[in-house]
Parts: sequence; structure tokens; C-alpha cells
Amino acid sequence: MTGVAASRPMRLRRLERMRANHSYWAVLAAIFVAFFLAALMPDDAWASSLIVLVLSATLLTVIWTAGWAMRERTVPFAIATAAGVAAAINIFWQAQALTAVLGLVAGVLIVTIAVAIAAGAVAQNEVNSRSVAGAICVYMLFGMLFMFLYGVMVALDSTPFFAQGTDGTRALRLYFSFTTLATLGYGDYTAASNLGHALAVLEALIGQLYLVTVVAVVVTRLGRPGRKMLQLDKESEIDGPET
Repeated sequence: MTGVAASRPMRLRRLERMRANHSYWAVLAAIFVAFFLAALMPDDAWASSLIVLVLSATLLTVIWTAGWAMRERTVPFAIATAAGVAAAINIFWQAQALTAVLGLVAGVLIVTIAVAIAAGAVAQNEVNSRSVAGAICVYMLFGMLFMFLYGVMVALDSTPFFAQGTDGTRALRLYFSFTTLATLGYGDYTAASNLGHALAVLEALIGQLYLVTVVAVVVTRLGRPGRKMLQLDKESEIDGPET
């Protein structure tokens, strides 16, 4: 009994060390799961709901790994819950209006995940491999966000989204989103409306600016001492050597 009782606090301590470690590799894995679900699953309501549920779980993972206090979790928990409810309703009650609502909720969910990752990365006070993982997460989230925005346009607009005369599937809109984000410019599919053009240009600008600013800064500062360490060095210089 003593050994079992001793192992239980040890497991709790190990779990506590995992929590608030700001390691976003698990979050990145969850985002890739959502990515491949969007790319490979059929263009059905239940598949869209499954993707949103995976993203809701991703937000909860971000909160857990960032070690947020209970009062800080209220809004993210509410957004994750609302997204889960919308996803569940979408499975049983399918309508264009609800599809648009689910897309908007998914967009808010993705923005919340990105903000939570950014806040957690800043809270580390240093740039490390976990910061790189967080930066990659946010980049992937941009592509997912615009995929849902294009889906909202499809649900609300009666005219084809693409100039090729089709709305495309979710997988096709995901492909269009990420090729636009990376500015590959294949040209096989292009947006038809002015709003579609504006969103595509905005996504391309965000993709390029993010790579040359945020990712570039993170990579160049990788391995350098954090702000806390620099602050300690300055304090030691002011105080002078101990006697």
C-alpha cells in the first residue's frame, strides 16, 4: 500500500511537469490531424463536425500545456464548448445557414487557438524549439482559417466560388487555401468574386509577412539566452561580485 501511495504523488508530479511546459509539438500533431481529416474525409456534415471537434480538443490542449489559471480559461472553454455544441447540432440538423454558422464558429475557434499559442510562447521569455513549434502551429492555423472562410462564402453565396464554375469540396478549398498561403500560384483554381479575390490576396500577404517576420525572428533567435537570463546578468553586473 505504501508503494502504491508513493507512486500516485509521483504520477501527479510528472503530470504537473507536463502541464505548463509550453511544448506545442502535441498541439502541432493535433492540427495536422485536423488538416488530414479536412483533406481526406468526404465532404459531409459529420466530417466537418469531426474536424471542429478535433480543433476544440486542440484548444483545450493549448490551454493545458500553457498552464493557464482557472479564471484565464473561462473564455477559451466557452468557445470550445460552443464549437462542440455547434458541431454536434450540425450532425443531426443539416442546413446551409447552420453550415455557415459552423464555419464562423470554427474561425473564431482557430483564432483563439492561435492567440493562446502566441500568448504561451511569449510567456516563456525565451526562444527555443517549443517556440518554433508554436510558430509552425500558427502558420498551419492560418490555412485552416481561410479554408473555413471560403466554406462560409460557399454556404452563403449562390454563385460558384471558383472561376472554374464550381464551389469545390472542402478538400479542394483546403488545397486552394494552402497554395494561396504559400503563394505557389498554380492557377488551376482561382476565386471568382471580388470578395474571394480580396480574401485570397489577404491570405497570401499574411503568409508572406508571417514567414519573413515572425518565423524569421524565431529562427534567428533560436538558442540565444532568454530575457530572464539577460536580466539576471545585468543585475549581477550592477550588484558586483560577491565577497
